[in-house]
Amino acid sequence: MKKSLVLALFGFCSLPAAAEVYVAPFGGYSFGASNFDIYSTQGEDSGTVKLSESENYGVMLGFTTKDPGNVYLLYSHQSTDLRASGNFSPNIISKMDVDYFHVGGSLYFPVENVKPYVTTSLGLTQLRPSGEYSNETRFSVALGGGVEYQATDALSLFAEVKGYATFISADNELFCSGQGCIWNIQSDIMWQGQANIGASFKF
Repeated sequence: MKKSLVLALFGFCSLPAAAEVYVAPFGGYSFGASNFDIYSTQGEDSGTVKLSESENYGVMLGFTTKDPGNVYLLYSHQSTDLRASGNFSPNIISKMDVDYFHVGGSLYFPVENVKPYVTTSLGLTQLRPSGEYSNETRFSVALGGGVEYQATDALSLFAEVKGYATFISADNELFCSGQGCIWNIQSDIMWQGQANIGASFKF
């Protein structure tokens, strides 16, 4: 972790003179999470479970490139619920925090002050249930598109839609403690969408 941080800082410190560093806070809504087939490891309950739709927020730190485009580090956070169907009770199994830690880049197609773009990133997804159960961290990738409006030389506004794919691994026990695991989840990939708006400040 320390080595990765040093390499990232070195990359920012060795930027070409023409590059502009920017910070871009954003907020939005996470939706469309995929269903998982699950069964309890502590009983006979079975059914499906998914992350509830809810608000998210985050920030990007990056630098521009001459393509035109950018390279960035991204952090995104969502506080939500795990909701079950089938014969699980209660319906809300656990509160859940979902964090994305990604490295990515965007390619712009500017038309004067309006700049449509495509973006992709990869990194880690961390799932943190409430209570004593373990956090789960999995590899993930994202692909999206949006449009940015250059209001001033230093300020731009953007809106975008992204799809995240988190690789869960099929037939895998998740969220364990010293007392055992909550359930066995049968799925390869967790899909989730995000719609965000934000502002980018260059300096």
